[in-house]
Amino acid sequence: MRDLRSLPKAHLHVHLESTVRPRTVREWGGPPEPEGGFSTFREFADQRAKVRELLTTADRFRRVAVEFCADEAAQGTRYVEVTFTAAAHGERVGDPEMPLLAVLDGLAEGQARYGIECRVLLDHSRRRPVERMWQTYKLALRHEQVIGLGVAGDESHPLAPFAEVCDAARDAGLHLVHHAGEAAGADSIREAIDVGHTERLGHGIRVLDDDALVDEVRERGLALEVCPFSNVLLGLVPSLEEHPLPRLREAGLAVTVNTDGETGLGDEYLRLREVFGYGDGELAGFAKAAIDASFAPEGMKAALRAEVDEWLATPPASS
Repeated sequence: MRDLRSLPKAHLHVHLESTVRPRTVREWGGPPEPEGGFSTFREFADQRAKVRELLTTADRFRRVAVEFCADEAAQGTRYVEVTFTAAAHGERVGDPEMPLLAVLDGLAEGQARYGIECRVLLDHSRRRPVERMWQTYKLALRHEQVIGLGVAGDESHPLAPFAEVCDAARDAGLHLVHHAGEAAGADSIREAIDVGHTERLGHGIRVLDDDALVDEVRERGLALEVCPFSNVLLGLVPSLEEHPLPRLREAGLAVTVNTDGETGLGDEYLRLREVFGYGDGELAGFAKAAIDASFAPEGMKAALRAEVDEWLATPPASS
């Protein structure tokens, strides 16, 4: 079997704030993650909020971005669309521009140093005011490396209040990707499609709750950003063995493999091999699905597909 960390991969669903190295968190005096994972989404969100509070200076934001690039490259990521909650950080530290500028500076250094391509998606919590999402929209317009935005967080809060922002983003040529179908079901996904103009589904694993919705998502070609290990860690799925990923794939949906920031992408692919018995050809298929669903330029997509083909054509190293 081939080394899955060397499989060239695109990473579409990863939150920068969830990738802060445990060693860095400890160095800054932050909280450890609970042993055995989180028992509720709220517990997860509260712990992540404490980590975000450690991001107080431009140097810290920049460091996290550089370390993120190093860690992604080590896992075989060649192209990444990283999500960052810029407006919330700007409001918290009292400087609307600094967090995003520092992250973009760190990503630029990391790209040059580690040979990966990075683009940024800005997210906004469903629980927070509409005005802050307008600030997110304005930030996105000001920076070329920011390619889109979306809503995230607790799906019990509707997306509908943000409809005008989504309309404006679509009309401005920004991409839209919303979290939906993670903890909530078909209604959340339909709202992301009909109100939010989503171009992919952040998670989307609950699409299987509704056969008609499965057909619609497949016909629209909306890729799912599936994060198996994160779903188990947050208690949304009992175990990897019970994860719906194989059924999503069997339903003919475009399934991409991602991490949410809770593990390494190469490690995530390795779990799929170990748990579901996927061979190298099937795993290369997941890699190509992510490349196809990305917002990368077509020339970059073609080059990445060729790299995947080369990986698959190279015989595995003998033990």
